[in-house]
Amino acid sequence: MIQVATIVGARPQFVKAAVVSRAMQKREGVEEILIHTGQHYDQNMSDVFFDELKIPKPDYNLNINEKTHGAQTGKMLEAIETVLLKHSPDWVLVYGDTNSTLAGALAASKLHIPIAHVEAGLRSFNRRMPEEINRVVTDHVSDALFTPSSDADKNLAQEGIASEKIFRFGDVMMDANRFYSSLVGDETGLLQTVGVESGQFILGTIHRAESTNNVNCLKAIFRSLIDASSQLPVVIPLHPRTKHALQREGLYDSVIDSSIVVIDPVGFLGMIQLEKHARFIVTDSGGVQKEAYFQNKRCVTLRTETEWVELVEQGWNEVVDPSDEKEITNTLLKTIHHYATPQRGTNLYGEGNAGEKIVAHISTGV
Repeated sequence: MIQVATIVGARPQFVKAAVVSRAMQKREGVEEILIHTGQHYDQNMSDVFFDELKIPKPDYNLNINEKTHGAQTGKMLEAIETVLLKHSPDWVLVYGDTNSTLAGALAASKLHIPIAHVEAGLRSFNRRMPEEINRVVTDHVSDALFTPSSDADKNLAQEGIASEKIFRFGDVMMDANRFYSSLVGDETGLLQTVGVESGQFILGTIHRAESTNNVNCLKAIFRSLIDASSQLPVVIPLHPRTKHALQREGLYDSVIDSSIVVIDPVGFLGMIQLEKHARFIVTDSGGVQKEAYFQNKRCVTLRTETEWVELVEQGWNEVVDPSDEKEITNTLLKTIHHYATPQRGTNLYGEGNAGEKIVAHISTGV
């Protein structure tokens, strides 16, 4: 029996881990222990969340959501180590680039437990991002690095990581998108509730601290979205952090009074529906950039850099400085009036079977 301890700390990581968990459940001789650090408290992570998305509930919930990076990571490291000492798993499996990822990898490394990193090799080359430090350190202590793209492979090779540790099996989010798209129910109900028509709105998601804590970025982004909404409605599931920032800076009323359609945050299935029916997507999220691609939508990314450089190279994604109001507005208006979907060539992120390949490697080494 191969025992795998999976460590997650945020809702997107649960979605990714669910892909691999389903593959583990189908394979004889593999047992999973699911550990939730509690890094991101999310009221949407209720029984409905787990049932709707067919996600296994955690075996352990560590309830660690300290405010500072150091305190949070340190407490996670101590608590995860306690669980690993109790079970002595054959592998520790971590996802992405959160503090939970780093803490899980460090705890396993200290105990000499092999580490598998899903979404390995991504780089923004911005060391001011906590996520960048987390992913770099995790990659360098991992024993199996599962990359989503050829660019990720190149990044790891340039950092001197041995090629025999690197496995490009595809992106688990491609698996997730295919699986959950099949679960989406009435596709018109949400659009009717929001008050928009298919293909006749822009979908926007703004939530990163770099966008909301920087007053110049916040003003530039939302003034540009207000301008764009006069040409085509902009639907924004408003993150609580973003709402608070808008209210703090006195911008909330102008957003509400514009043609921006502010709605409450939606679940993963609801987000898939909105992405599928949007004209295009504007975001500061890493994950949404890929989700746009999965739905054959162009994306405008309001950041100074992106980990998903292949999407930019292939014409699916355009990166715009979030502090440059004029450039954001011009890009949004250009995309509204000269919208064209790039030609789809070879799938950039695999064939939708990354989870099965990951589990096969963990259990057999192949």
